[in-house]
Amino acid sequence: MKICWYNQQQLGVVDGGRVFDVSAALEALPRPSYPAAAPGDLLVAHLDAVRSAIARLLPSATSIAVEEARFLSPVANPGKIIGVPVNYADHVAEANADQATFTDRYKGEVRQQGLFLKASSALVGPAAGVALRFPERLSHHEMELGVVIGKTAANVRLEDALDYVAGYAIALDMTVRGPEDRSLRKSVDSYAVLGPWLVTADEIGDAQKLDIRLDVNGEPRQRANTAEMLIGIAEQIAWASRYYTLHPGDIIMSGTCAGVGQVLPGDVMDCEIAGIGAMRVAVRAAQE
Repeated sequence: MKICWYNQQQLGVVDGGRVFDVSAALEALPRPSYPAAAPGDLLVAHLDAVRSAIARLLPSATSIAVEEARFLSPVANPGKIIGVPVNYADHVAEANADQATFTDRYKGEVRQQGLFLKASSALVGPAAGVALRFPERLSHHEMELGVVIGKTAANVRLEDALDYVAGYAIALDMTVRGPEDRSLRKSVDSYAVLGPWLVTADEIGDAQKLDIRLDVNGEPRQRANTAEMLIGIAEQIAWASRYYTLHPGDIIMSGTCAGVGQVLPGDVMDCEIAGIGAMRVAVRAAQE
């Protein structure tokens, strides 16, 4: 199932090139309390109940064409966004070969560098686009497979790790180059793009065999397959869960491949991952 938030915070399901309004399925969620009884995104935490409600609503749901929808982030309230650095060998080589550009290059392979966090306030959907806050500095696109955690995970075993995945989406880990800590430079407002929808895990046969592409203004930039990751999705989940408890709605941005490059106001990024879909993300100056 392809589940989305769109337009005026409506809940939708994407099928056959159309977006069906299934907002009434939100009635399947428990009433929120304050403070929350459990951390995490409420919808993702109760995804099975929502999917059952959606199945009942779909036959009579109204719809619009996909092209008419403004897609928001498919996860509304993630507790944290986790990044996996230098997780494709070709990107490692790219960064090592151009240290004048990648002045923020950390040393060591992915396990030595460790995971990092992006502020959840950086999260937007593709319709919002990316707002460049520091026009005098390089801002680079880094396209990745986004992994959405579906249930609480702590110290999970590698062989069980994929059981904790709710679904997948396209992710853009936007980055300002510079000397500051990685998490600061990657947490600018709008520098975490997720979309266009959440594809539930049961629809993805093998998330470790997906083609990835990103074009800027029609120019090919990034091409890869998730099979090329240096550490796979299961290991990422198990690794992260040893350091902090993962909660429903937490997002793992699983690493980027070579082809990372600068974007400028007016640019358009076209992103696609096989089995998930495609999204177009516009770039603008932050004051616009």
